[in-house]
Amino acid sequence: MKLSRQFTVFGSAIFCVVIFSLYLMLDRGQLDYPKSRRREGSFPQGQLSMLQEKIDHLERLLAENNEIISNIRDSVINLSESVEDGPKSSQGNFSQGAGSHLLSSQQSSLPIDPQDCLFALQSGSRNSDVQMLDVYSLIPFDNPDGGVWKQGFDITYETDEWDTEPLQVIVVPHSHNDPGWVKTFDDYFREKTQHIFNNMVVKLKEDSRRKFMWSEISYLSEWWNIIDTQKKDAVKSLLENGQFEIVTGGWVMPDEAGSHYFALIDQLIEGHQWLEKNLGVKPRSGWAVDPFGHSPTMAYLLKRAGFSHMLIQRVHYAVKKHFALHKSLEFFWRQNWDMKSVTDIFCHMMPFYSYDIPHTCGPDPKICCQFDFKRLPGGRVACPWGIRPEAIYAGNVKNRAEMLLDQYRKKSKLFRTKVLLAPLGDDFRYSERIEWDQQFKNYQLLFNYMNTQPQLNVKIKFGTLSDYFDALDKADASRKNSQSMFPVLSGDFFTYADRDDHYWSGYFTSRPFYKRMDRIMESHLRAAEILYYFALKQAQKYKINELLLSSHYEALTEARRNLGLFQHHDAITGTAKDWVVVDYGTRLFQSFMKLKRIIGDSALLLILKDKHTYNYYSSDTFLKMDLEQKSQDSLQQKNVIKLSTEPRYLVVCNPTEQDRNSVVSVHVSSSTVQVLSASGSPVEVQVSAVWDTASTISQTAYEVSFLAHTPPMGLKVYKILESVSSKSHLADYTLLNGETEKGLFNIRNVKSAEEYITLENSFIKLRFNQLGLMEEMMNKEDGKNHKLKVEFVWYGTTDRNDKSGAYLFLPDGEGKPYVYTVTFVRVTHGRIYSEVTSFYGRVTHSVRLYNVQGIEGQSVEVRNIVDIRKEYNHEIGMRISSDINNENRFYTDLNGYQIQPRMTMSKLPLQANVYPMTTMAYIQDAKHRLTLLSAQSLGVSSLKSGQIEVMMDRRLMQDDNRGLGQGVHDNKITSNLFRILVEKRSVVNMEEEKNSVSYPSLRSHVMSSFLNHPVLTMAGEVSSPTPELLGEFSPLLSSLPCDIHLVNLRTIQSKVGTGHSDEAALILHRKGFDCRFSSRDTGLLCSTTQGKILVQKLFSNFAVESLTPSSLSLMHPPPDAQNISEINLSPMEISTFRIRLR
Repeated sequence: MKLSRQFTVFGSAIFCVVIFSLYLMLDRGQLDYPKSRRREGSFPQGQLSMLQEKIDHLERLLAENNEIISNIRDSVINLSESVEDGPKSSQGNFSQGAGSHLLSSQQSSLPIDPQDCLFALQSGSRNSDVQMLDVYSLIPFDNPDGGVWKQGFDITYETDEWDTEPLQVIVVPHSHNDPGWVKTFDDYFREKTQHIFNNMVVKLKEDSRRKFMWSEISYLSEWWNIIDTQKKDAVKSLLENGQFEIVTGGWVMPDEAGSHYFALIDQLIEGHQWLEKNLGVKPRSGWAVDPFGHSPTMAYLLKRAGFSHMLIQRVHYAVKKHFALHKSLEFFWRQNWDMKSVTDIFCHMMPFYSYDIPHTCGPDPKICCQFDFKRLPGGRVACPWGIRPEAIYAGNVKNRAEMLLDQYRKKSKLFRTKVLLAPLGDDFRYSERIEWDQQFKNYQLLFNYMNTQPQLNVKIKFGTLSDYFDALDKADASRKNSQSMFPVLSGDFFTYADRDDHYWSGYFTSRPFYKRMDRIMESHLRAAEILYYFALKQAQKYKINELLLSSHYEALTEARRNLGLFQHHDAITGTAKDWVVVDYGTRLFQSFMKLKRIIGDSALLLILKDKHTYNYYSSDTFLKMDLEQKSQDSLQQKNVIKLSTEPRYLVVCNPTEQDRNSVVSVHVSSSTVQVLSASGSPVEVQVSAVWDTASTISQTAYEVSFLAHTPPMGLKVYKILESVSSKSHLADYTLLNGETEKGLFNIRNVKSAEEYITLENSFIKLRFNQLGLMEEMMNKEDGKNHKLKVEFVWYGTTDRNDKSGAYLFLPDGEGKPYVYTVTFVRVTHGRIYSEVTSFYGRVTHSVRLYNVQGIEGQSVEVRNIVDIRKEYNHEIGMRISSDINNENRFYTDLNGYQIQPRMTMSKLPLQANVYPMTTMAYIQDAKHRLTLLSAQSLGVSSLKSGQIEVMMDRRLMQDDNRGLGQGVHDNKITSNLFRILVEKRSVVNMEEEKNSVSYPSLRSHVMSSFLNHPVLTMAGEVSSPTPELLGEFSPLLSSLPCDIHLVNLRTIQSKVGTGHSDEAALILHRKGFDCRFSSRDTGLLCSTTQGKILVQKLFSNFAVESLTPSSLSLMHPPPDAQNISEINLSPMEISTFRIRLR
């Protein structure tokens, strides 16, 4: 009661202070109008400048008032934190008390609009003709010999089948150019790709019937930079007359398993923006012949970008056979969650083994190879089947044309129309002029013959991919039945196998160091994009030329392109040569360093009280990130902040769109440390040891942790200093099987544990065994003890000739426990966080529990530092075993965008039951869900009931015969970061578990967002004079709705030059979520609004000058594009808007 009275009085005081400060502002801000009357329009220059000064003064007063309110809010929070959460209980040897001190945040039930819960209950594309989960249940996976088409069946036809309607064949010349694989991007470009383009310009002009197409804009832009105007005009002419087509038009042809949808969208925008600026073309057909399996996320993104058709190739050979038997190789691909068919995109699946010429003209590669005229006698490439092509001339044209037509006819029998696609290309083809002549001249002779023989009933020509889809659409539309002849399919195409039991599930994990680096790069690029656009607007307003004329936008563009390049299907996959991996890593690292500068400079301008002092402090970045990476292959480390009695600024950036309470940890030079809010109020801190080795404490560095309250997409300022009056809380340590000298910290050295180790906060109690491995979790909401056993497992590789490599996972059986002889365990108990760190030789395993209310306290943070550089043909995984009865069903995300249900199938080998996980995987039964959230893409499985197993690294000494020519033995010390969340489910009908769709909870969504977009901490340099900073920069009026994620706020390029425009691409995603979980004490500082956002209530420091809808990649404005005042998003929708702020 007394506490309640205190808050009432304090609240009244706040109200009075705010009203009084507003009154003072208005009073001080009165403008001195001229006393004498003047003619309109003759306002003197001197008084204009006075008026400008007054306006600037008023703006500063507004900023100060915002700071006053921010400081008052801090005081309220600090006051609430000073109240204990409950009585402390006695502590055991290794236990932290149940009532341990908790840092509180706002606690309430989550306000969810009931309408927002209906989507997850109703959704699921039940009207799909083909559901991939069902297909897997139907297929026997018995792999019989199919004859000439080894993985298929014999195809027959009647010669009169085309009498009434001739067969239309569109032969599509193409060249697949990997932006790095066994050579670097630059080496491929110099040796191959530039010659392909140069030859194309000459050879297509020789005959207007010739066609060619291209997809990777990274290469096209590189060539464009070095060619003359004459060649550029020739390319534009070829595009205009339809001889040359750009397909997909992304920066690369991306991997679809490990890439996050942020990066997939970003590389698509980068390619499309380049095309718009330089060529004025808009791709309309998707082409993905080489990614190792296909995700419906990519289909959705292409649909949102304005595409109507797409093509895929690498699909499990048994699935291809099944689809060929049912003539379902062409279908409308619909998202699992789509009930209204709004996401349908037409998809063509290539039927045979590869996209090369021997596997694209028909079912018999021995014959098709004879029509790859690069392999003519005398050339460097021959046919593996022993029969070379023959050059076409009058004496053999009849025989050769009929032989080729036979293959075309057989292939056409696998499809529903009499229009046939026949790709004509392979990797880095057409780099030599002679190949252009060999292919085009010989094929034209065959075409001429076929087209002049009426009895053959064939029309054949060169074409592009869109030529094929146009002909197909015309054939479909000409049918009397108004309904399309093509089936609707939902689901995905993982895990890919190209033959036998060779499943490509190894690359889900290969080179995990760079998979983690990719995610760190994404979060920094996104933060830099958002802060830069806000800073740009303020720089324009205050005429801050130092920022306006900086090279930051060029550096942002370079970072977008380097991240885009890494999404290539031989980069993020970990399937390139060692030196190519180093090249990718170096590009990411160099851009990472520049992004840190952009973030620091942008944050400084936004947080400065007097913007005009920016030039003075930005020459040598005043705000520097606290994390440092010394090289492209090293882990990040924290910089040590040198303290003195003079306060230094700490600026904390929250890149997420919700208010956030997150623990911030920095390294400092003194243990007597004080952290203050911007108003000078002390903030509670925990001081922990920095460990130089497992059992050696640093004498020069200390870790300081505190709870930071940060506004959405904003900045919060703290001060840090050395102070003898510091009221910091020192962490306590218990060392098991190890010893260290006692000093500042209270350390207990124990030879063996007499009882279980426990960690505890107000949500969770964890129990560990004597090896420091978690065994049990108690969820305090329902008081249930869950078995939650963590262990590490090894996989070897098979003793057969074909072994695991960069692509393939071919294990020698089930995972075997990783046995550790001597284990050193370090237990930390602290006011802010507690953790158990165990050292197992190859793995350093840390489990951390945050003693805070809200999101961060409700899950368990797990970090594994993995070092298998001395292993031989071993792969290591982390297995979590629980008592959840998931009945062989589990769930993995696709690209961080959607959840795909999986079934562990006994008829498939172990490696086939491993799937890609980008951000999360979960298992569930009627009562509980166990979720593993991940900060990097890895392979995941659930091989036994109750288990989630995630692969963490793989070291393999041999090539797996897929063209790379090496194993995976460039391992790095790698950090893997996870969170484990157990949630109680409301009553669930288990029949619903068989649905083709599932959704995370809102709590899980926000945790995943926090994990992948951590707060960024910057330390202010020691400077004289010290700049005056605002207490915070809060660009949004309030948190966005809980289910809406701001994917990016990406400054758009200018139409000329290399600079930027005034506009940005605002990309929003409304997430689908499952409400059937407890909404008590979620710690979420947001609500849901049925996907509605009022534009004028979006930003606080900026006015929205214009906001117009666009297609996803900015290619297509809607025909009636107008300013909108309200954003309306459907569940799962990703939409892009062109926005201009001032």
